[in-house]
Amino acid sequence: MSELLKRQEENGICILSLNRPEVMNAFNFELLLALKKEIDDIRFRRDIRVVIISGEGDRAFCAGADLKERATMPEEKVREFIYTIRNLFTDIENLPKPVIAGVNGVALGGGTELALACDLRIASENATMGLTETRLAIIPGAGGTQRLPRIIGRARAKEMIFTGKRISAKEALDIGLVNKVVALDKLLDECRDMASMILETGPIAIEQAKYAINKGLEVDINTGLAIESNAYWITIPTEDRLEGLRAFKEKRKPVYKGK
Repeated sequence: MSELLKRQEENGICILSLNRPEVMNAFNFELLLALKKEIDDIRFRRDIRVVIISGEGDRAFCAGADLKERATMPEEKVREFIYTIRNLFTDIENLPKPVIAGVNGVALGGGTELALACDLRIASENATMGLTETRLAIIPGAGGTQRLPRIIGRARAKEMIFTGKRISAKEALDIGLVNKVVALDKLLDECRDMASMILETGPIAIEQAKYAINKGLEVDINTGLAIESNAYWITIPTEDRLEGLRAFKEKRKPVYKGK
């Protein structure tokens, strides 16, 4: 485990914390590769059901790329960085388990793009978000131009990207960029509460629901309905589905095993 990334596991939940608070948890290459290593490991861990990603300290979730490091990179290294971060965030988006972003403070550029790649976003009251890359004469390169309009709509996404403006947690909530806003000292507890609710559901059902939503949004509705249908069929022969029916009949909480 890199000292630049903290990891904590508790009852099926894995909390990953970006740990460069002295530079507002900005991504250098080492932190990027450390997060990639953890995501690759979590993908095949059946005992981990939900992932929470947040930042150390009370100032920042992630301020994006480490611009001091970026300034020292030749062009080919910049291309490698962008390629790596774009693919990593796509891996996070496609992880077959829910990912919650606990946005604790500033989330700019790649920080907002990391949050966009997560399934759910819970922000602290002091959070600030924005895709500010055009102010540096570049564009969002880790999925921001694609994920932001799919979440908040084309016009609002263009406004945010064209102006490079920063928005408050309240505005992020108003436009649907985040699911919830809470006090900073309650943020991780709120993320854990959300994760705990997810843990009560069937693991295979969650995996298939995430797949159906993500893939269905990329196609016409008839193809999306076919994707949903195929995802549903996968849940029918599972032990978990029968356990859910038994638990309902017996008026008790189901015990799902992901089988």
